[in-house]
Amino acid sequence: MRASLIQIAVDEDETVDSRRLRVAALVREQSGADLVVLPELWTTGAFAFEEFGRAAEPLEGPTYEAMAKAASDAGVWLHAGSLPERDPDGTLYNTSLLFSPSGDRAAAYRKIHRFGFDKGEAVLMGAGQDLVTVRLPETTLGLATCYDLRFPELFRGLVDAGAETLVIPAGWPERRRAHWTLLARARAVENQAFVLACGTAGTHAGVPQAGHSIVVDPWGEVLAEAGPGEEVLTVDLDPARVGATREQFPALKDRVLGLEPPRRLT
Repeated sequence: MRASLIQIAVDEDETVDSRRLRVAALVREQSGADLVVLPELWTTGAFAFEEFGRAAEPLEGPTYEAMAKAASDAGVWLHAGSLPERDPDGTLYNTSLLFSPSGDRAAAYRKIHRFGFDKGEAVLMGAGQDLVTVRLPETTLGLATCYDLRFPELFRGLVDAGAETLVIPAGWPERRRAHWTLLARARAVENQAFVLACGTAGTHAGVPQAGHSIVVDPWGEVLAEAGPGEEVLTVDLDPARVGATREQFPALKDRVLGLEPPRRLT
């Protein structure tokens, strides 16, 4: 299975409409891939909080239409990163979209863990509630977004639902790049799954982005890693590697579930 991660540079001088057209063209150039992945909030920038409301779209808005067409033109499965979605009731969500090679929507995932603590995304956007997996011909994808990477229980849930390849678009800041690489490898090792983590380049609202999109195999080996700038990272994966790893080192079978919290000693 050939996967291409498009690490988009978000330039604040580029309009959203121009970037949307440019990214659609980049997707079409990946016609030899099976799966193409875009980063988080690439239309606005993940730290451009003041833009979320102004640039928010309905689910089937202009970004949806452009990416559906690009997926169909390229004949690829397209994880279109995420966009600020405005629900009919007015709530904003950080929503990822997955399109089939025919351009049909295969899934939508609303980010569960919102970053910012008491500001930014955490107060501007609603939280998703549902784990999302999607069966492709070669593998089953588990969908997560950026800050989700810090919460291993989410990925355990995806694995329990059949995920073999974990796809994580992000707008991760450069100042925490070491965490990005460490956590991507940890999620791969503990879940014995491929991790495809696609970040952004450039600067979002004055926050330099980490770039360094990364593909990790189920043993935790880094198969490919991008640099800091805009780049297309393409790697060939063997989906059978997941089953072989889980059979050769069956750690997932030794999970102990339902542990009670410790009792306080008096």
